[in-house]
Amino acid sequence: MHAAVGDQLHIHSRSVGMTDQKGEIIEVRGINGEPPYVVRFEDGHEGLIYPGPDCNIEPPKAHR
Repeated sequence: MHAAVGDQLHIHSRSVGMTDQKGEIIEVRGINGEPPYVVRFEDGHEGLIYPGPDCNIEPPKAHR
């Protein structure tokens, strides 16, 4: 998995009734765009994320 600052991280819900989470990657700490990533989520909190198989990296909307 590779990402750049400004990309969107989309974490898909694994349970019925739970919502997906989306956030903006604000820092890439791995080499050559690899994890971990510091992500600012839509509710404003930030966290260090090692994405799993339930995650997608999406380019910023301006680049689509």
